[in-house]
Amino acid sequence: MEFSLSDEQQQLRRTVREFADREIAPHVMEWDEASQFPSEIIPKLAEMGFLGVIFPEKYGGAGMGYLEYAIIIEELSRVDGSVGIIVAAHNSLCTNHIYKFGTEAQRQKYVVPLAQGVKLGCWSLTEPEAGSDAGGTRTEAACQGGCWLLNGAKTFTTNGHHADICVAMAVTDASQKHHGISAFIIEQGTPGFRPGKKENKLGLRASDTSEVVFTDCRVPVENLLGKEGEGFVNSLQVLDGGRISIAALGIGMAQGAYECALRYAKERKQFGKAISQFQAIQFKLADMTMQVEAARLLTYRAAWLADRAIASGDSEARFTRESSMAKLYAGEVAVQVANEAVQILGGYGFIKDYPAEKFYRDVKLCTIGEGTSEIQRLVIARQILGK
Repeated sequence: MEFSLSDEQQQLRRTVREFADREIAPHVMEWDEASQFPSEIIPKLAEMGFLGVIFPEKYGGAGMGYLEYAIIIEELSRVDGSVGIIVAAHNSLCTNHIYKFGTEAQRQKYVVPLAQGVKLGCWSLTEPEAGSDAGGTRTEAACQGGCWLLNGAKTFTTNGHHADICVAMAVTDASQKHHGISAFIIEQGTPGFRPGKKENKLGLRASDTSEVVFTDCRVPVENLLGKEGEGFVNSLQVLDGGRISIAALGIGMAQGAYECALRYAKERKQFGKAISQFQAIQFKLADMTMQVEAARLLTYRAAWLADRAIASGDSEARFTRESSMAKLYAGEVAVQVANEAVQILGGYGFIKDYPAEKFYRDVKLCTIGEGTSEIQRLVIARQILGK
């Protein structure tokens, strides 16, 4: 059992951290205050290979594994979770769905530019009436005149206004319920396809979360992704990897909040000495670092299992329980750590001069997105009970 990162992985962490501190940190509050999508950083992320982390080089990717991917999301999110979630949704949801279940022609046409970062992707599963019950999808697709005709709307789509490629789920046979939902690839500019309302959010405000709307949207028959009726089942497999990235997102933000609190505790003086000398603060810092490390180990284990599954070539190999455990624990730890960071900073934790309040707002998404904490407990229980 090996717990240390390789020299290459340690160098990757240093590289991403330096990039985030140099290119992202100076703009974080500006982007957050204005709810401004950081378009200028996208080409730089592409140049670094961060938009094609887990895809083979022959498809334009960086050829790295899920462990490296977790490290990248973690280090980006340590500075700004908005950038972390932009990269995560693009990689492990949109691009990965096409890579895992697309035809070779679809991989060449879509995965290559997505992995190279020439194009940005989004992934649309959730609807206003189909959140935790994603099987309750109402968006419909009917095969007419040599194409698929899509009608409906999706919500909570990360990158929705800025994506060039969208993967969306729609009902193709309502009588089959979960097995009657199919996946489709839709290109920006397709008639009848448009982004809808942009959400005004509590946190992660620089990332774009929006509706996408289909009104008699004609999609070529060759843009059916995977087999007809298997879109929902395939989505669950895609979410196995996606939850690793959300866990890494939470760990990164928790790490950032912890570091903020640690710096402040060493500098802030009360009653004639630094507050880090008070046992109450020491206990908080001890619990915070312990929780972050525990979450990191759970997440890296899930990433390791994902890499093993890929290396084995076993398309049926799953790591559902482990990814759900990592996502659940890391998300809830992130909320706890960010809360304690604000408490350690006291009044200064409540104002925008320090990053603690932003981490506090941002981390809550980790207990909601890609399956709420309640859904993760349900998934884990089903895995335990063999259901």
